[in-house]
Amino acid sequence: MLDHLIRGATLVDGTGAPARTADVGIRGGLVAAVAAPGTVTEPARTAEDASGLVLCPGFVDPHTHYDAQLFWDPYATPSMNHGVTTVAGGNCGFTLAPLHPGRPEDADYTRRMMSKVEGMSLRALEDGVDWTWSGFGEYLDALEGRIAVNAGFMVGHCALRRHVMGADAVGGQPTAAQLDRMTALLHEAMDAGAWGLSTTQSSTHSDGDGAPVASRHARPDELIALARAVGDHEGTQLEAIVAGCLDRFTDAEIDLLVAMSAAAGRPLNWNVLTIDAAVPDRVPRQLAASERARRAGGRIVALTMPILTPMNMSLGSFCALNLIPGWGTVLGLPVPERITELRDPAVRTEMLRRAGSPEAGVFRRLADFGRYVIGDTYSKENEGLTGRVVRDIAAERGQDPFTCLVDICANDDLRTVLWPMPTDNDPASWALRAETWQHEDVMLGGSDAGAHLDRMCGAPYTTRFLGDCLRGRRLVPLEQAVRMLSDDPARLFGLRGRGRIEEGAYADLVLFDPERIDAGPATLVHDLPGGSPRLDARAVGIVSVRVNGVETVRDDEVTGAIPGRVLRSGRDTRTVATR
Repeated sequence: MLDHLIRGATLVDGTGAPARTADVGIRGGLVAAVAAPGTVTEPARTAEDASGLVLCPGFVDPHTHYDAQLFWDPYATPSMNHGVTTVAGGNCGFTLAPLHPGRPEDADYTRRMMSKVEGMSLRALEDGVDWTWSGFGEYLDALEGRIAVNAGFMVGHCALRRHVMGADAVGGQPTAAQLDRMTALLHEAMDAGAWGLSTTQSSTHSDGDGAPVASRHARPDELIALARAVGDHEGTQLEAIVAGCLDRFTDAEIDLLVAMSAAAGRPLNWNVLTIDAAVPDRVPRQLAASERARRAGGRIVALTMPILTPMNMSLGSFCALNLIPGWGTVLGLPVPERITELRDPAVRTEMLRRAGSPEAGVFRRLADFGRYVIGDTYSKENEGLTGRVVRDIAAERGQDPFTCLVDICANDDLRTVLWPMPTDNDPASWALRAETWQHEDVMLGGSDAGAHLDRMCGAPYTTRFLGDCLRGRRLVPLEQAVRMLSDDPARLFGLRGRGRIEEGAYADLVLFDPERIDAGPATLVHDLPGGSPRLDARAVGIVSVRVNGVETVRDDEVTGAIPGRVLRSGRDTRTVATR
């Protein structure tokens, strides 16, 4: 007997094949039948009529930071509401394990680092996670049986360094014995099911003390030694961030990424490829790394977002503005001193110069302050400004836009919410995106879901992209869009039995209304442990989400079921070789 039968759905199976009408039966967490309507004769405990609805595989989000959130939110909201049934965590070199059992202070260091570098609430990290593990396998075991989505995790280079080198991980170089121990820890983690190694060399990544995170101090020989260890395990990967990910790679960065992928014989993905027609040489430069890797026996895959993710900015708390070269010094001051500095014309002039310089990379886009929209305000002086564009306010006041913005924010003691309007929302940039998505080493993803919680909400990229494909720009047909969200990442990670709807596959399924599929606006909610805020967005048109055959979402409401699995390398992933 079938557990459930979905009748008469428009089946988009994830392969890119043309949509067709079909009945799909589920039994024991697997797809048991895919057949023409009315031809499944086996009885079912429950059934539903899906006429007019699209049934597709669950989506795979290749770049999340749900490592901590899953402990207090097993539903990985809002990702699961938007059809994501599998998440890849442990990215950017940051993981909650391994932790040295003899140094309990390492857990506090890790919490403060995650709070700073990934914008997670420190209170939530303290109150929502028990931190009782030491080894990476113990961390995975702590999640087993208590999550609603499928989840796989890389091992963070920073955690490996901290475990072996202690405080010397920041600023120091490992001895030969320490590098051997680091490699052994990585092997232990992959034996327990870790997906591979993640690392960062990005200049934007600093720990809770403001120092460059541990992996930024690693030299190429250390990174290549660890990458080589990844190649000794079945179903493993690499993920790496370097400074050039934000704009253009240097020759040395390309050399490093290529050497790591070739040494491991495994794909390496990086985040995130920014596509802007105003910077036409960026995409060719970034994809040159992929071309080099293929010649060297490796593979480098660029993640890119198919939507423009709105970002919640502020001069009062840490956000992307702090990452502009030279800005962190000013924006890191206590608020009264920060306001004094920001009101100084000479300081503002220097800040604008740095923001517009080549060293600012992709952050140059944030420096057009006339394009900012004023969000929430808190003072009488700012009444009526919410929703208005800074350029218009500045013109009325006879000010330049940055001065005007500083005055507005200062009236609110820098609590004003700011929304930068994207500069790459033009037809030429969208045409370039559609062209770039066809490249064999470009994949959709980069949501950062689970991180930067009160600053951005990238999790709804799946539903927003599908809505755009069906009723908006229609840059790719539905069948291709679904494949890009499901089968493509499943194939990159070597996921066994996921990414497609076919008999014998896991029943990770999304049922949606093609006339309505979309994402609502991001809104601030206070539902984290300790009442901390985050941005959330409702899913529109999602009728049902199933994970391993069990319904986890119905009409955008979580059912409470927790059928997700911790996906372990080798057992749940197969090797995707590069040579």
